Amino acid sequence: MSMKLSALAMELGLEHTGADIDITGVNTLEKAGPEDLSFLVNPKYQHLLETTKAGCVLTSGPYADKAQRALISDNVYMDLAKVMNIFARPQGCLRGISELAYVHPEAQVDESATVYPFAFIGEGASVGPKTVVFAGVYVGEHTNIGANCILYPNCVIMGGLHLGDNVILQPGAVIGGDGYGYAQTPAGHMKIPQIGTVEIENDVEIGSNTAIDRAALDTTKIKRGTKIDNLVQIGHNVEIGEHCLVIGQVGIGGSTIVGNGVVLAGQVGVADNAKIGDGAMVGAQSGVAGNVEPGSKIAGTPAMKAGTFLKAASVCMPKLPELFKRVKKLEKELAILTAEAAGGDCNE
Repeated sequence: MSMKLSALAMELGLEHTGADIDITGVNTLEKAGPEDLSFLVNPKYQHLLETTKAGCVLTSGPYADKAQRALISDNVYMDLAKVMNIFARPQGCLRGISELAYVHPEAQVDESATVYPFAFIGEGASVGPKTVVFAGVYVGEHTNIGANCILYPNCVIMGGLHLGDNVILQPGAVIGGDGYGYAQTPAGHMKIPQIGTVEIENDVEIGSNTAIDRAALDTTKIKRGTKIDNLVQIGHNVEIGEHCLVIGQVGIGGSTIVGNGVVLAGQVGVADNAKIGDGAMVGAQSGVAGNVEPGSKIAGTPAMKAGTFLKAASVCMPKLPELFKRVKKLEKELAILTAEAAGGDCNE
């Protein structure tokens, strides 16, 4: 794809400096060529402006005059995302419904949808306008898929679920598998049937190999605008609010409620039945066992105020080996004193 710099600036509503050129791609300052657009956000990389071969640099006003050509932005990351959406090549090469796909006679697939070979769409299921169902996708019976969704290869959407519009499932995501529920009996663990559902609202993206369990009863719910990374486990009856960020390898126990705008960093573990308030941020590898107040920033295991954890981790923990040596020395000295005192009592 090629686009004039002036046309790109107009598309983004930005001012540009320097002569008009053709832009054919996006790359880093180090790797960009004369027809590439690059970007600068962090000031510590501004020295690369002296050596970059980029045809144009998307950046904020203070650095615009240091580039041969610049697109001037007040929000570089946002405008970079827009540029990359313009130049991104969509996955896939087919249109329409393949004869090699299985579509149940009682399923409804919009004529504008695309269904790749070896996809399965079950009885009573529906697929909305312009949705793309890639190869190897399983859509269970009576599941509803909205408009403009992308279901990448080998996704599984079990029966009786609902996906809204503009939902993206990355390869291997599993939606609506059974929640982890067993009753202990004298004969062993008896499976508790999981007869609830999963509802995923509009504009949600779910990463590769993430699993979202169906509810035991009622609904597991992911609200609109939330973005979930790869390898995340979300238990049965969990509710995640609007516009949350859930980063890789997070695990959320059953019946937990996560508010709006929450950030759960990588490898956070949340116990069953916890409540995380709106706008809370939980640091990487933290363990959350109880409720989290709205707007709070916590970290560590068990989770505590982020500032307290950082002080403990950066100030106290490095001193533990020395403290251990001191304690061992004091124990020896105390043992000697105790023995001497005991001996003194006997002599008396």
